Amino acid sequence: MKLTTREKSALFMEGVVTVILLLMLNLALLVLIVQAIESNPGLRDGIFIIKRSVVLGPNHFQLWSWENLFIGLMLVADTWVVWWRLIRRYRQMQLWHIIDELHYIASGHFDHRIPFRVSGDVQRVVDSVNALVDSVINSMNEERAIEKSKDELITNVSHDIRTPLTSIIGYLGLIEDKQYHSEDDLLKYTHTAFLKSKQMKSLVDDLFEYTKVRQTDTPLSLTNINLAAMLEQLGASFELEAQKKGMTIGAENSSETMMMEADPEKLVRVFNNLVANALKYGDGGKHINLVANQISSTELEVRVTNDGPKIPKESLNMIFERFYRVEESRSKETGGTGLGLAIAQSIVALHGGYIYVESDDALTSFVIHLPVKHDQPLAIPQRLKTPGTVS
Repeated sequence: MKLTTREKSALFMEGVVTVILLLMLNLALLVLIVQAIESNPGLRDGIFIIKRSVVLGPNHFQLWSWENLFIGLMLVADTWVVWWRLIRRYRQMQLWHIIDELHYIASGHFDHRIPFRVSGDVQRVVDSVNALVDSVINSMNEERAIEKSKDELITNVSHDIRTPLTSIIGYLGLIEDKQYHSEDDLLKYTHTAFLKSKQMKSLVDDLFEYTKVRQTDTPLSLTNINLAAMLEQLGASFELEAQKKGMTIGAENSSETMMMEADPEKLVRVFNNLVANALKYGDGGKHINLVANQISSTELEVRVTNDGPKIPKESLNMIFERFYRVEESRSKETGGTGLGLAIAQSIVALHGGYIYVESDDALTSFVIHLPVKHDQPLAIPQRLKTPGTVS
């Protein structure tokens, strides 16, 4: 920490004043001691005897006189007092600098940190202040992000609900005003309103599910399940739909028995969402595979792969965000609510695991890592700490 010229002058004057006061104190003590010795012959004779008895070497060199001893002791004591006073004042100046820095930060300069380093416990104060400011700023940023996220959620929900709702009101209005020419027109209008209503219900259901699984205290109905058997049944349930798309779906397991603790209903929702996505966006692909592997005694891995179009690189880091859909697939035929992958990610997190996506020209893989025991959550790899995907 650098002192200002004014502070250096104040520190210098502190030393000068202290030295002057100590010299005056030393002189007063010396006068008092001399007067005491002169007025007491016994004390004077005792000092003389001690002085004559303390000698050094064969030449009987006298080592000290009481005056020199007094001056030496006072010099040591004075040096310590001057050092103590200067250090005390210097630390006060350090605290003043810290207080000035705090006032500067508190005035709105939240990107500023106390820049200097000092010695001793004062540095712990500086580090604690900087850490506290970082914590407060992070909390403020998180709060802003939450508020922004809520606003975006309301905006997206309003937009996605308004579109089918407008169609429903429009077609029902035509019926209400009897603006149809035949029964076929009437059936056409009611059918369209019915489809739009189902679209709205799907959005509301997904939104309800999303908000529910986003809560960290959401209860899970845990039971021991055979993950390999679950994937086999899942593949069979989608087989007919895959055939309609000209695709095949199969399950591969490294072991016939892969037991784990999970909520089967929620876990099936994850795999349903991933397979449904592969069927929607895998145009041109021929195969969907559910591959399960036992990574270790505490960890399982499931890969949901398809050989459809590659996910654009710029979309990989956003694909698990709610309401996000890859732009090229944002059509009436394939466009869902945009909440499926966000729901899947939240459910996997509730189980103590993590999910990410890999995509290249040959294969797109959604990779899920799950703990065997629910009370032994997996650590998320560092490379996935920034939005949860890899390329």
